[in-house]
Amino acid sequence: MIRYHHFCTFALFAIGGLLSNLVSPTLSAEEIVRPPRKPVEVVQGKLGVVTSDTPLASEVGRDILAKGGNAVDAAIGVAFALEVTWPEAGNIGGGGFMMIAPPDEEVVCINYREKSPANVDTKSFVNWKQRKHIRMAGVPGTVRGMALAHEKYGKLPWHEIIAPSIDLAREGIVVDPYLAYSLNLVFSVDYIQKLPRFAEFRRVYGNPNGRPWKPGDKLVQADLAKTLTLIAEDGPSVFYEGAIAQKIAAESKRGGGLITLEDLKQYTAQVLPAVEGEIGPYTVFGAPLPSSGGTTVLMQLRMLEALEFPTQSDDFWTVEQVHLMTEVMRRGFRERAAWLGDPDFVTVPTDITSEEHAWQLASTIDTSQATPSEDIAGDIPLAEGPYESSETTHFSVIDKDGLAVSNTYTLESTYGCRIVVPGTGMLLNNEMGDFNWYPGYTDRKGKIGTEPNLIAPGKRMLSSQSPTIVRENGKTKLLIGSPGGRTIINTVTEIVMQTLILDRPLDEAIDGPRFHHQWFPDAIRFEASDNGLFDEMKPKLEAMGHEIEANDVWRQGCANGIIVDLETGEARGVSDWRRGGGARAVE
Repeated sequence: MIRYHHFCTFALFAIGGLLSNLVSPTLSAEEIVRPPRKPVEVVQGKLGVVTSDTPLASEVGRDILAKGGNAVDAAIGVAFALEVTWPEAGNIGGGGFMMIAPPDEEVVCINYREKSPANVDTKSFVNWKQRKHIRMAGVPGTVRGMALAHEKYGKLPWHEIIAPSIDLAREGIVVDPYLAYSLNLVFSVDYIQKLPRFAEFRRVYGNPNGRPWKPGDKLVQADLAKTLTLIAEDGPSVFYEGAIAQKIAAESKRGGGLITLEDLKQYTAQVLPAVEGEIGPYTVFGAPLPSSGGTTVLMQLRMLEALEFPTQSDDFWTVEQVHLMTEVMRRGFRERAAWLGDPDFVTVPTDITSEEHAWQLASTIDTSQATPSEDIAGDIPLAEGPYESSETTHFSVIDKDGLAVSNTYTLESTYGCRIVVPGTGMLLNNEMGDFNWYPGYTDRKGKIGTEPNLIAPGKRMLSSQSPTIVRENGKTKLLIGSPGGRTIINTVTEIVMQTLILDRPLDEAIDGPRFHHQWFPDAIRFEASDNGLFDEMKPKLEAMGHEIEANDVWRQGCANGIIVDLETGEARGVSDWRRGGGARAVE
């Protein structure tokens, strides 16, 4: 049987028409070794700094700055370059939020979050199980968002900004250890190898040598180069009304998806004012709804300020600090579930980010004992039984004139819905999973069914993306953000606290261990790579009533940040070790 199997596999290679359905050799998930931890990457400069999840994308942004482009031009260039160099999250088939801080002007946010297609209702995904399916795709917003940012703030010609990414896709990129790990991991999934709907994924991202990916291999994306060329030459209209839109709609119809040509045509991005609030000497700016990040990060920081957070310790975290931050996270995520959604569809309390509201929440925190999460559920009913009939990347940019960009965008899960639109080389998101699928059903395992984020036609799903800009005396001090689903909010809060409140260098703040609590499940999740710090405090936290979730391998987020010395004007860029990112400065 083994010999017959190998003979059949060899025969399939000889039949060109069946190549897209070929099952290629893979490693099991257990055989795939994550690249070892390395130091964070740090650069400094006064002429412009870029940090992102790949060195190649950061180099594209740096080169755009060096040739006279501004931070928005560079951010757009990085966004398109990540589509080529970090396909698990970089995207033109997803959406996100771009925070822009022009010197001496108001901070704004480009909201290019995906929208739900028109043909949905609140129960469209009740009992739906296939998270990796084209039905999960929301209407993409990235191309429209980048075009809007360029129209409002860009300097260089549109086609010139996208040109480097076209070259990378056409000529191919050298696969580094992190991309090899990412690709091999997704190909280790059994259904990716077998199901017909992933045939184009296998064709586009499978190793042409018929083996697992290795560092040093070359990934060529010819179809994507053509797609990016169309966008560079014809602008966003080709994506939303032209040839690319036709391909997206055709694949959606063929595969049982929901996106139509009309959905694409009707998509719009927005320029919105940032969420902002004072924390000590700093003004924190975050993305507005439907991003829950700006609201929740500010709420958490204000609670911590009300608690007079302890700062006197040489340890990276102390038991008292972890306890208080956990209690703040617990309450922030409860408020997120209760109130936050697309403001075009729901009314959000106007005082949600106020100091008064934060102080009231902080007053319920016992400084020596954990609060059970169900005790703060309030009027959110918690289900007792089963319901019966519901990947991201961040980059930061600052230019020589002080124009700053903090951008987070996503495909939702790793590689989105894992459907590549034939002929485009482009992955679609699976963002419909960010809605609440189960109306009225919230349980202790983390399933949320509160009304503000229920599905509706044309609605933007709630996001945890938290691109953040902090100013001091009106000048940009810190740019920060991270991937990581709901953990994003807590990652950003922790780094802001470490950097601005505990006065730790940004590289140490990004390098250090993280933890997460999201109301439900009612447990603290510690990052595995903590050098024993969290192990030592677990007994004391458990004695305070906290439950600790067992974890051996988990890593939380991948932050990319920039901090500015306001006296010298020098920017210090730091890229996280967790994905092997790259920080680059203009020489």
